[in-house]
Amino acid sequence: MRDRRPRFPGYDVLAKRDSPSWNEQTRRVIDARLAAENEPRFCTPDEWQTLKALCDCIVPQEGSAQVAIAAMIDRKLERDQRDGYRPAALPPQRVAWRRGLRAVDDEARSRYGVSFHELPRGRQETLVQALREGDGRSAAWCGMPAAVFMKSRVIHDIATSYYAHPYAWNQIGFGGPASPRGYVRMDFNRRDPWEAVERDER
Repeated sequence: MRDRRPRFPGYDVLAKRDSPSWNEQTRRVIDARLAAENEPRFCTPDEWQTLKALCDCIVPQEGSAQVAIAAMIDRKLERDQRDGYRPAALPPQRVAWRRGLRAVDDEARSRYGVSFHELPRGRQETLVQALREGDGRSAAWCGMPAAVFMKSRVIHDIATSYYAHPYAWNQIGFGGPASPRGYVRMDFNRRDPWEAVERDER
């Protein structure tokens, strides 16, 4: 049985919001991530359902404080905020996501008879794994490699969105941006006074 106790009990990175750890620019960026409404601005309703289901499948979350991963990706697409690079096998980010979400849903319907978001979690995971391994059968891919899309867009964007959010930082004990104060105690097994303290297993 999985241990559900917090690894960093009592730690909340947002407690340092108004401390010297964060400057005004950092506060604005973090506030925007916290304020992301869990509804689409770029995705169509069908794309949104598939994107949310992919996020839940790849990064399952528990509790009331959950990262709105799908909304963060949707806002990135709305702004057309790119990474500055992309695999040659993929079209531009917006095109890749629209085509990929349509193809994932088509794969689910052709293999299981329902949309991806309607599949039970086990079958979602099976399909995600198959696509990650390159088993893309749908014509909706239009020549875009399923494996490259899953690795370089789906898994990459979902993971980076999740770990860019304060709720995820609380789970891993990350102190967030170090501007302007910075970190001082950089040696092994040392921490600054404002950093998280891991649960004592003894």
